[in-house]
Amino acid sequence: MLKGDLVTLRPIEADDYDRLAAFLTDVEVALLADNQPPRPRSRAAAAKFWDDAAERGDICFGISADDQLIGQCSLSHLDAVSQTAEVGISIGVREYWGHGYGREALRLLVDYGFRLLNLRKIWLTVHSSNPRAIRAYEAVGFVEEGRQRAHVYKNGEYVDVVFMGLIRHKRQPRSPI
Repeated sequence: MLKGDLVTLRPIEADDYDRLAAFLTDVEVALLADNQPPRPRSRAAAAKFWDDAAERGDICFGISADDQLIGQCSLSHLDAVSQTAEVGISIGVREYWGHGYGREALRLLVDYGFRLLNLRKIWLTVHSSNPRAIRAYEAVGFVEEGRQRAHVYKNGEYVDVVFMGLIRHKRQPRSPI
């Protein structure tokens, strides 16, 4: 487990699948987190998604605060040769949006990737229609590296996909674990 002041990153358990499915069934959460249109997700679909991620070698954490699961984060597309990985994060409980929970979870995950996995670079994609996430990523040290203009259809419009990256020597000071 990785522990901060606001959140704890912990393993995703089978008991979490219902809640994780509910997060992605929530239209507002799904519009922020996924390139696909929102659609119902069953517990079985959530279980398959997380089981497949583990089989691929992704490193997935549940984000807990106040003794409840509020989201998830992961490092995927781990490349041992290039020492890179993609980060993904989603806070599924609206009451925790905009209060630093996602930012702290991201800092813990980035520190884990750089310090314990010896990653050199961590990257991500985000929709241009999600300025709150972009600000959080920038606060952790991510910079825009490029964008695909009008690349995905979101909520009735085409939006850019922004590519951001953080190189180990450019990151914020180490956060405690």
